[in-house]
Amino acid sequence: MTTPLPAAQRVPTLDIVRGFALLGILIMNMPGFSTSFFAGADGAHLWTDPVDRIAENVRDLLFAGKFNSMFSLLFGIGFTVQYTRMQQADPQRATTLYLRRLLVLGAFGLLHACVFWPGDVLHTYALLGLLMLLVLRHASDRCIAVLIVLCLLYPAVNGALRLWFMTPDVVEMLVQQAQSMEASNNLAYGSGSFWDAMVEHTRDITHFYDNRWSLWGMLGWNVQLGLTMLLGLLAGRRRWPQRITELMPQVRRLQGWTLIVGLVCSAAFTVIFECNRVPGPSPIKWLGSIAYWLSRLSMMLFYVLTIVRLAQHPVWAQRLAFMGAAGRMPLTNYLMQTLICTTLFYGWGLGLWGQVGPAAGLVLSLAIFFLIQVPGSLWWMAQHEQGPLERLWSRLTYGRAGATPAAAAASRAL
Repeated sequence: MTTPLPAAQRVPTLDIVRGFALLGILIMNMPGFSTSFFAGADGAHLWTDPVDRIAENVRDLLFAGKFNSMFSLLFGIGFTVQYTRMQQADPQRATTLYLRRLLVLGAFGLLHACVFWPGDVLHTYALLGLLMLLVLRHASDRCIAVLIVLCLLYPAVNGALRLWFMTPDVVEMLVQQAQSMEASNNLAYGSGSFWDAMVEHTRDITHFYDNRWSLWGMLGWNVQLGLTMLLGLLAGRRRWPQRITELMPQVRRLQGWTLIVGLVCSAAFTVIFECNRVPGPSPIKWLGSIAYWLSRLSMMLFYVLTIVRLAQHPVWAQRLAFMGAAGRMPLTNYLMQTLICTTLFYGWGLGLWGQVGPAAGLVLSLAIFFLIQVPGSLWWMAQHEQGPLERLWSRLTYGRAGATPAAAAASRAL
């Protein structure tokens, strides 16, 4: 088994950012663990208690879309740095090895989605990673910048098309379909066996890809993640993570602007969608969707820039080191969140399905992360260089001696 990159050669700031991304992802995934993805399709509030309503709006304002964007940004940076180092270490097999690495990630994702939880994002990262490896790795920086602009324009074009094609009859059909899926989810996840839940997971993930309306939604999801992945690709090429000290003046300026734009756009989309809950597209919802896209990008950048600035101070770097431990084993912690939460909520576990609202879900997310995942990560990383599933990923990619030590270490550089 080849050895991973020594901790001293890592970029600690990126590990800390990745740790915060794991926390934010858990907070935003909590509703999907405890209730159906299809709940509320008719626009009704699932939770009517004032505390839950406030918690739901705060969650959407500060977390919605920001942390999976953060993770995809890191994925883009990681691709550039890892692939470059792999080419330097083993130029003959670098592309083949990275392709195998992505295929293994996609296999993890499909297993996760079909057996444990259909909200999986790993298979999406694998698909977008294949696009970067096979198509974009030779593209110029100007081409990447053009693609970023096109992704930013997507919500405006997409919203206009929805106004044109999504007639009241189509909206009614989609609402009825979602209500049927919700009822099936409640039965399988709320009171079914592990096998019942697995069958329902496969049905859910298939539904996301088996009709044109779901595919339209999945296209938007991929473009959202693709936008920040492209930003990460550009950042990795220009070595921004390695040039943090040099770029601090720009970091300070951008931090203020991203906060202003992020808060304004987040407040706008939160108010718009809260006041316009009737299903179906409308001009005001079109504006809300544009505000949502800008908010997820701006607030994500603000969070990243803030963490970057803090991590440059020795005192804060030491204080945030515990987040870096969690961030060094992201695959393990991401899948552990599914294991913990499905055990809590599903009928084959503790059976809390549909009983935990947004306020309690926020508290539960913080408890799981800071009382279980962070201590577990600190304990494990004190004894190992990799998380357990990260090591399995490496083994399945390279075998026991399938790559030179330098090439394998390069692939684990981030």
